[in-house]
Parts: sequence; C-alpha cells; structure tokens
Amino acid sequence: MFSAGFGRRLSSLAIASRGFASKRGAAPHPNSVPLQKAISILKAYEVGQPKQTVELHVHCSPEKGQAPIRGSCILPRAYKSGTRVLVFAEGEKAKEALEAGADLVGGEDLVNKVRDGEVRFDKCLSTPDMLPKVAKIARLLGPKGLMPTVNKGTVSADVAELVRFAKNAQDFLADKAGIVHTGVAKIGFSEAEIKDNISVVMTSIRAHAKENRGRFIGRIYLSSTRGPGIQIADL
Repeated sequence: MFSAGFGRRLSSLAIASRGFASKRGAAPHPNSVPLQKAISILKAYEVGQPKQTVELHVHCSPEKGQAPIRGSCILPRAYKSGTRVLVFAEGEKAKEALEAGADLVGGEDLVNKVRDGEVRFDKCLSTPDMLPKVAKIARLLGPKGLMPTVNKGTVSADVAELVRFAKNAQDFLADKAGIVHTGVAKIGFSEAEIKDNISVVMTSIRAHAKENRGRFIGRIYLSSTRGPGIQIADL
C-alpha cells in the first residue's frame, strides 16, 4: 500500500521519535505543520495523480504487555475498492453472504480450496458453526492474519453485516515499534474529505489508549505515494 521510499523519507524523523515516546510532555517538532497545510503540500507533489494514496503514520506508546494496536473503522468516504471477501458458511447463511456482496462463499469444499491455494482473498469471515472445519486450516490462515475469530469480530451468525463491514472497513495495525501505518484517502479527495477520514482513523487508534496514563499518541506524519513525510502539529 505504501510507497517504497517512505521509509527512507521518514527514517531520520523516525529515529528522533523513538525518544519522544518516552518524553510524554515533549514539544512538537519545530518543522511540524497544521494538517490543512500538510494536505496542500502533498496535493502539490501529486498534481495530475488523483489516485495516489494519502498515508497516515502514527507513533503510539502502548503500555508494557498491552495487546497489539489493531482495529477497523468505516471511513466517511472509502478510498479502496476490489476487496475480496471470503465467507465460510452453508445453507441460508451462505445465501445471505452472497446477497451482501461476498466474493467467495462455501463450506468444507471452500476450506479445501483455501488449503490447496486455489483461491485469492483479502478478508476471511465465518459463521460459528463452520469454525470446527475452518480450524483445519488455522495454521495457514493464522500467520497471514486471516483466521476468523470472535475476538476480531470476523465470526458471527449475522453474516450479512460482517460482509458489509468487511467490504467497507479500513483496517490498521501497528508494527513492532508501535507505529500505525495506514492509508486514509486518495489525494484527489477534497481537503474536507481527507480530514474527515483522518479524524475517524485517529478516533479508532485513540480508543486503544488506557485511562489514567501519560501520552499515548506521539508524533503523527502524513505522506503520499510520491510526497514527503510531513509531521502534523494539530492532531
């Protein structure tokens, strides 16, 4: 999703930010800019390229032993299309999944196709009754983050709602350094649309902050496919 050069563009800033996570009262970097200005700068870099992706990079400081920072949210204006959703379901539930827009639906036959690498998909869902069969390929799905589980909200009898959410949700996951990297919009979106999408993502990330503790969110950067990483002063 992210441009190959982003790591190089952000490297020096990222090094400095490691210390920032522990200095909870540290002041913003003097070169940080308001979100509105950052969007304008990136739009200037991407003139004539409305389909380039706007990317958000959020440095978080989770507590020791805290579960990984990950989640999903529905953006006011979705920027991705073509997400292939696979659903393990049978009978009436399989029909509901198809009607809701699932790309691949099936029972044990589909489990075997996944096992044999015959199908391609981006998200995987299941009804509760199918879990014992899906467990046969847990070692295949688990390392890819695709194994349906109740805790992740990818297992439910309300399969139609699962499919609708999976088709429109934006997922995010922090790396080992506690930095969330996620796309938020296309550069061709209006400034207001980009800001609205960023606001929703930031609200979802902040939901991981525990009560009565220090600064959870550290430095925040905005970038685009060809643009620089810009530190944001007002998020």
